[in-house]
Amino acid sequence: MQQRVPTPVTGSGEPPAVTESGPDPGEPPAAPDAARRRRPAPSALIRPHVLVRWLPLAVAAALWAWSLPRIGFRDIGDFGLLDRFPIAFYASLAVLTAGFLISLRRAAAAPWWPPVYSVAMLVALKAPPALLYDSVRYPWASKHDAVIARLLTEGTVRPSVELSGGMSAYDQWPGFFSLNAALVRGFGVTGAASYTNWAPVAFGLLMMPVLVLIYRTFSDDRRLVWTAVWIFQLANWVGQDYLSPQGFAYLLFLTVFAVVVRHFVRPGTAGRLRDRSLLDPAAASVPPPTGNRQRAVCVALLVPLVVAVNASHQLTPVMLCMTLLALCLTRRYRNVGLLAVTGVIMLVWDLTMGRVLFLETLSTLRDSAGDLLNNSRAGFAGEPTGPGPELVGDANILMVVLLGGLAGTAVLLRRRLVRSALPLLLAAAAPVPLFAVNDYGGEMLFRVYLFGLPGTAFFAAAALVPAAAGAGRARRLAGRTAVVALPVALFALLAGFLPSYYGKEGMQYAPPAETALVKRAYDRAPDGALILATTGSFPGAYYRYDHFERWFFTEQEVPENLEMLKDPAAYLDAGVPDGRPAYVILTPTQEQATTGDGYLPAGGFDRMSEALRRSPLFRVVEENAHGLVLEHVPAAPTR
Repeated sequence: MQQRVPTPVTGSGEPPAVTESGPDPGEPPAAPDAARRRRPAPSALIRPHVLVRWLPLAVAAALWAWSLPRIGFRDIGDFGLLDRFPIAFYASLAVLTAGFLISLRRAAAAPWWPPVYSVAMLVALKAPPALLYDSVRYPWASKHDAVIARLLTEGTVRPSVELSGGMSAYDQWPGFFSLNAALVRGFGVTGAASYTNWAPVAFGLLMMPVLVLIYRTFSDDRRLVWTAVWIFQLANWVGQDYLSPQGFAYLLFLTVFAVVVRHFVRPGTAGRLRDRSLLDPAAASVPPPTGNRQRAVCVALLVPLVVAVNASHQLTPVMLCMTLLALCLTRRYRNVGLLAVTGVIMLVWDLTMGRVLFLETLSTLRDSAGDLLNNSRAGFAGEPTGPGPELVGDANILMVVLLGGLAGTAVLLRRRLVRSALPLLLAAAAPVPLFAVNDYGGEMLFRVYLFGLPGTAFFAAAALVPAAAGAGRARRLAGRTAVVALPVALFALLAGFLPSYYGKEGMQYAPPAETALVKRAYDRAPDGALILATTGSFPGAYYRYDHFERWFFTEQEVPENLEMLKDPAAYLDAGVPDGRPAYVILTPTQEQATTGDGYLPAGGFDRMSEALRRSPLFRVVEENAHGLVLEHVPAAPTR
C-alpha cells in the first residue's frame, strides 16, 4: 500500500513537501487498470489549488500574444514605447506578477512554478523587440555587428593599429567578437544581426540559474531566492544585456562569483555559522569547506573563465578583482591565491593586447581621480530633455532609491541573515570605490549599479519576504506587512522598469530605410574620408569603420554646442582638414539622441540641419524622411 513520509522541516521553515514511496515490496504489482486509475484526471487541473497556479500564466500569455502585433513601434513618440504598448500588454505583465505572488505561497509544495513565472516575465519584458523589429535594436549593437563583420572579413585582429573613434579597443579586447564570428560561421547565418535582438532574452535565461546558485548558497527559502531573481530582472534596466562584451563578461563574472562562494570556503572558518540557532531561519548552511588542493583545482578550472573575461571587456576584470578583494575581508573566503591569479591575468592582458588603451587610461586617472561629481555623472552632456527622457531619469532615480531602501531595511532588521550572507553584502558594496577613480565615459554610475545589483536584489527580497519560522508577535507583524509590501514593491519595480527600459525607444529603433541611407552615404564616400554626425548613437554609424575617420561633433560640453549652433556651417568647415573629403550624415535617430540626452536644446537639431542645407559650404547629396546627407564643399581660396 502507499505510504506517506513527511520530509523534515527546512531551515527556511517552509511547509514540508509530501512525497510518496514506491509500492510495498510485499504487495503484488498493480494491474494496468489500477495504474490508469492513479493517473491525474483532467478534472484535477481545475481544482482550486492547481487552477491558481497555471491560470494566470495562461491568461497572461493570451493577453501578451494578442497585444504583440498591436505594439506601434513604427510610430514611436516622445515616450518611447510606453504609449505604444496596448493596455493588454500592461495587463499581461500585471497578471504575471500576480501569478508569481501566488506561486510563492506554495513554493515548497510546487517549486517549479516560481521559475516558470520568472522565465515568462523575462520573455514578456524583453522579447517584443526580437519578435517585432525589422532592424537591430540599439545603435551600439549595430556597432558591435560591424566589428564582427570586419573580423569575419579579415580573419584577424590588429591591436596596434590606430582606428578612429576609439575602435582600436575592440581589436585589443576581441574575445567576445571572436566568439560571435565563430557562431556566425558555425550556424551559417549572414551575420550577427540575425540574432542580435535576442541577446537580452538569451543573457537573461543564462543568468537565471547562476543567480539561483548564488542565492541558494545563502538561503534555503525558495520564496526569498525567487523573489531576489524576480527583483534582479526588474531592476536590471541599465541596458547592458544587449549583444555586447559587457553583457557576455557580466555573465562570466557572475559564474566565477557563484563558484567562489560555493567551493572556496576555507576549513575552520564557518565557526558559529554552523549553529542554526544563531542564524536567520531563511539562512542556508555554509557550504562544505575545501582544502588547499581542492581550491587549487578550482582556480585552475576558473582560469579559462577569467581569461575570457579579460579578453572581452576592459572594466569587468577590475570589478572581478574588487569583488574578490572584498571577499577576502571575511575569513570564510580569504583566498589570496585566487585574487593574485586574477590580478596577474588582468595585468598581463592590459600590458600586452590592451597596452595602448591601458596606458591612455592611466594618464587620464590623474584628472578624474577624486572627482566624485563628474565621475558619477550619467553621460557626456547636460540634463535629459523631453518628456520621455525626463521620465526615464526620474524612474532610474526612484528605482535606485527603492532598492537601496529595501536592502538597507533588511540589513538593519535581519542581522542574522546578514551574518551568514555577509559575502553577498560585501560584493554589492565592492564596486562603489570606483566612483573615486574614473568616470568611464560617463557610465561609471550605471556600471557600479549593475555590478552591485545581485547582492542588492537579494537583500531587497529579504526585506519583503519574512522568515517563515519563528513565533510570536514579531513574526505575525512581519507576515502581515509582507502581504502588502511585497506586491506593492514588485508592482512599483515593474512600473519603474518599463520607462527605464523602453522610455527612450526612439533612440533605439530605426527603420531599415534609415540604416540603408547611412550605408549608401558611406559607400559613396572615398576611403579615408571624414564622416561627420552629431553623435555616434545611430544605426550604421560604424559601418566600414576601418575605412573612415569620424567626428561626432556634439559629443562635447553643452556650452561648446551652443556656440556651434550660432553658425553650424562655419563651425564644421573649420574642423575639416584642407583637402580632406567630408560628408555630413544627419538622421532622425540622431535628433532623438542629441535632444533627449541634452547635447542640443529643443529645436537645435532642426536649426542646425537647415543652416547646413542652406550653406554654400555644403551640398545636399541625398535627402528624404529618413535622413539628410551633405558633402562638404571647400571654400575657394582667396587671392
